[in-house]
Amino acid sequence: MVDALALELSDGVRRLRAPNPGPMTLTGTNSYLIGRRGAVVIDPGPADDEHLDALVAVAGRVELVLITHRHRDHTAGIDGLVERTGAPVRALLPEHCRGAEPLVDGERIDAAGVPLDVVATPGHTSDSLSFFVPGARMLLSGDTILGGSTTVLDHPDGTLADYLATLEALSALGDRTGASILPGHGEPIAALDAEAQRLHAHRLRRLEQVVAALAHLGEEATADDIVTQVYPDAPAGVIPAARHSIEAQLAHLRA
Repeated sequence: MVDALALELSDGVRRLRAPNPGPMTLTGTNSYLIGRRGAVVIDPGPADDEHLDALVAVAGRVELVLITHRHRDHTAGIDGLVERTGAPVRALLPEHCRGAEPLVDGERIDAAGVPLDVVATPGHTSDSLSFFVPGARMLLSGDTILGGSTTVLDHPDGTLADYLATLEALSALGDRTGASILPGHGEPIAALDAEAQRLHAHRLRRLEQVVAALAHLGEEATADDIVTQVYPDAPAGVIPAARHSIEAQLAHLRA
């Protein structure tokens, strides 16, 4: 079931969770409503009529739709929400835009009475964006940072070099602003700077594990060979995602 009521996270910031839980989506895709006069929707989520109807009911008037990245658990509901609201849609990739121009890194958007800053955060995918709400000191991170899990690097589109650079930039943003995180899946995270630093250290430790696995298995070892070494207890449902991340790490090491 869709959340019966939107969860109020801050003045002018609400969350509705889509009913699509799973190994990759955790408790479901989080859609966010930002604004005091109508709303900006961040990620309409899947093409689920109940979820889209709930977004419209809670928002009242949808002024703009913003997309964090291309994956369908965030984008499949675009056209259903446009049909219901007529709102323009903006994303980094033109194919996800409707009646508006693609987003630009560093752009300031002022809609529904709330300013938002566009922050390029590639790594999970090359088109990944986050949105910083200065007034609430919150970063809507899409899948760049998750609440309760680590993100998959969708290799070859997502790269470890990009992701490490993104985490360093987000750590600096968190240090400068004291921001918290509203992730695309899972629960809010209190401190952006601390979480970005933790994830950066985690990725470096994983890289060390891959180096050790290569030393044990040989330089020609494949991602499938290494997954069982680095993720020995991973459930079967997340092995494909683990393989993607290993492929990204191997590409990083061999570049």
